[in-house]
Amino acid sequence: MSDERTGFRLWAAAEPDLCAIVTADDRRISYGELFAEVNRISHGLRTRAGLQVGDTVAAVLTNSPGLVALYLAAMQSGLYLVTLNYHLTEPEVAYILADSGAKVVVGSGRVEDVVVAAAAGVPDIQVYLDGTPTTGAARPLSALTADMPATSPPETPAGSLMMYTSGTTGRPKGVKRPLSGVDADTGALTYTWLFREFGMERSAFAAWLVSAPMYHSANITPAMGALHAGGTMVLMDGWTPEGFLRRVQQQRVSGTSMVPTHFYRLLQLPPQVRDGYDISSLRYVLHGAAPCPRDVKQRILDWFGPVVYEYYGSTEVGTTVARPHEWLAHPGTVGRPASISTLRILDEQGNEVPVGQTGIVYMRQGDDRVEYHNDPGKTDGARRDGLMTVWDVGHVDADGFLYITGRAAELILVGGVNVYPAEIEAALMGHDWVVDAGVVGVPDPEFGEVPQAHVVLADAAPDPDTAVAELRRHLAERLAKPKLPASYVVRDALPRDPNGKLYKSRLRRSAEIPG
Repeated sequence: MSDERTGFRLWAAAEPDLCAIVTADDRRISYGELFAEVNRISHGLRTRAGLQVGDTVAAVLTNSPGLVALYLAAMQSGLYLVTLNYHLTEPEVAYILADSGAKVVVGSGRVEDVVVAAAAGVPDIQVYLDGTPTTGAARPLSALTADMPATSPPETPAGSLMMYTSGTTGRPKGVKRPLSGVDADTGALTYTWLFREFGMERSAFAAWLVSAPMYHSANITPAMGALHAGGTMVLMDGWTPEGFLRRVQQQRVSGTSMVPTHFYRLLQLPPQVRDGYDISSLRYVLHGAAPCPRDVKQRILDWFGPVVYEYYGSTEVGTTVARPHEWLAHPGTVGRPASISTLRILDEQGNEVPVGQTGIVYMRQGDDRVEYHNDPGKTDGARRDGLMTVWDVGHVDADGFLYITGRAAELILVGGVNVYPAEIEAALMGHDWVVDAGVVGVPDPEFGEVPQAHVVLADAAPDPDTAVAELRRHLAERLAKPKLPASYVVRDALPRDPNGKLYKSRLRRSAEIPG
């Protein structure tokens, strides 16, 4: 694996027999085979589908070679690629297809009905299926690529992802950046930034496990980094704790991207099960996308070793990085700004707050200027002095390390006191009896609103009444009185998406009787 060469196209030309993908069923696809399909898709999108530079193609695909090939094709065709969560409902998919202006959508077989129905209301959109359609409403992807050249197009302008926000405060919005104007090979060089910021050697990507959905930017970015580094992408369709450990052992996985939910579930395995798998091949484990309680992170570091790298950021803003030794020296941090990121903590009036004081987190990646597609008002509302916020709240310490306290939108105002759920959730997750936790504000006649804790108990926990009594005592020793949950709801599971995002609106809507 050469340290000088960066870019999938360059690797495919130089070493076509190198293994690019190990599929979920252990089929191996070489760089040459993948490049040929990427080129066929690129030619088909241009000549058969009629797409031009700046147009948009959408993907509602599971982790598959089809998604990888479509991504790489868009990135060498000057197209915007929108990757949709394949768990979305028909109206949700229809909204994004229409809002993004997608001219082509490619779906997986398992979501054919949803994609076809969603596209029915979008004028002139072309529907393809990565597989064999069961109806005449979609065409197989092979209809786009049949008889297309397997060689590179003469022009290969770099494309871009247009990711849609989760929509926790309304309709999701596409985060759109101007196309760079460079060619695909030059565009791939941006990945040297990823390698450098995390201190990642190319060997990290020798076998990069993709176990979380690639429709999320936190997963698709490092996964594609593996191919730009000449590594092998190992796919996993459906995540289970033992399935993950088995995949790491069997494929000698060197790196992967995870979310705290994965950590929670791995730590629930009995010690004898954990010890039964060899995970010594792991060199880099990236994690982000959701807050990770300090105790959970420490236990994973104790198990995996100093190979866990944390990052904070979003599609819209810059990035912070916490390398293992930095986190151990500053427990709970999400890191310091990356070399091309700017970070400021501002109050509601836009003034920078002192070190250690909580405020709204504003960031920017380089000279980046993003916008919310079709929503200039949302763009302007989130921007201040050239920086942008997703309304996370936090503070920095004297060494410049960032700590995220919560989200401004989730603030619970308890009798005039600001309470952030993330702090309470972290305290709950520090107890051995709690597998998962989420905290929301509920109305209260005296204080306006108060925290309510939703918890999932471990198998080792006693009955719910006894467990809740113990949790009340546990938190009373750690949190100020306004932060203590007024009520508890014990649940079998919390509503999270595959990337660990907690749907708090569902907790608020639930008609559970508080405990």
